[in-house]
Amino acid sequence: MTQLEAAKQGMVTPAMEQVAAAENVPIELMIRELAAGRAVLPWNPKHAPSRAMLVGRSFRTGVNANLGGSGAIDHAAEASKLNVALDAGADCVMDLSVGPDAAVSRVALLARCPVPLGTVPIYEAVEADGDSVTITPEKLLATIETQAREGVDFMTLHAGLLRDHLPLACRRKMGIVSRGGAIMAEWMQQHEAENPLYTHWESVLEMCREYDVTLSLGDGLRPGCLADAGDDSQIAELRVLGDLVRRSRAAGVQVMVEGPGHVPFDQIAEQMRMEAELCDDAPFYVLGPVITDIAAGYDHIAAAIGATEAAANGASLLCYVTPAEHLGLPSEDDVRQGVVAFRIAAHAADVARKLPGARAVDDAMADARMAFDWDRQFELALDGKEARRRFKMSSQKNGNLDCNENEYCSMCGEAYCAVRRMKRINEKTTA
Repeated sequence: MTQLEAAKQGMVTPAMEQVAAAENVPIELMIRELAAGRAVLPWNPKHAPSRAMLVGRSFRTGVNANLGGSGAIDHAAEASKLNVALDAGADCVMDLSVGPDAAVSRVALLARCPVPLGTVPIYEAVEADGDSVTITPEKLLATIETQAREGVDFMTLHAGLLRDHLPLACRRKMGIVSRGGAIMAEWMQQHEAENPLYTHWESVLEMCREYDVTLSLGDGLRPGCLADAGDDSQIAELRVLGDLVRRSRAAGVQVMVEGPGHVPFDQIAEQMRMEAELCDDAPFYVLGPVITDIAAGYDHIAAAIGATEAAANGASLLCYVTPAEHLGLPSEDDVRQGVVAFRIAAHAADVARKLPGARAVDDAMADARMAFDWDRQFELALDGKEARRRFKMSSQKNGNLDCNENEYCSMCGEAYCAVRRMKRINEKTTA
């Protein structure tokens, strides 16, 4: 029985109990949202992640970190990046490895990953045959089943990109920038056949229901530049994804929808509204959105700005972008920066949505700053390690080594400290 089917029957599963305890989520609200399909709980029993998560508008905004190498994969390096992502606070991860060792990488990451892990099965199906033209529907379905049996919790499947969409995509400035989407588009063109994921959708649903794999409907036509945002091809695919959402729910399979991409800031809210309307309020999993095409080296900042707006307007899961976006595979430091930037975006959006308890940590930080309680500030900070490192570096330059004895910071210094001055004002006012 999937989490969706259990929720429809009012049953509380171990995964639901785990989330409720960890995030103080009311069971009744969780069951209602899961049963309606407005939330998903990725939790393949074959993996049974010890840190389950909810993805839905009524709950805390989650952050995903993409990992994985290309070609000759350094498995030790990817394992180290996983640790960095988890330490920085990622709620789930995706293994996007391609190449002969992709399966080895996935199995290794699954074995040590305490959070839900996702994949894009077509990457392995392509590599298994060496050429996208030789992919067969049977091979693609077999890959999906293998990964489900191994414990993958959620899968990106580009099932909404159809043959009729290809002429529309060719009118774009950048065409198809999704790796999986481009592979599928080339297959359809060269075989003069419809998307096999779409034509074999019932078989996909049978496998995903058996292993309770959450479907993440890939946006193969996500815009890769501002000029392509919201065009006819993107909307056409989104309409198909809405139909697949309804078919998935009817089969008892959990499903969420992936979203853009590069989008001008002023269009983000409308795109979130449109997804909710066309896809019956299915949870939206967005990459960014990246709000400008010229932030190379700083795309994590451009994307975090867009992600804040997206989450404030309904996106439920944010796929991080790192400083290496558009340039190369991320380093460990890139992974940390990407996760932290998107945790900031997620939290800011939760505060803006006035989720219960979301602002409590901000109020606690304000109290700690007024009390010059530095240890408490580092404890509350999204990246307390970095905050402590910078504070100590600054304090040492100014001859103050013990943070607990500092009644000011080096920004203003003791004589000009506004907080110290405000304390004196309060004392005289209340005396």
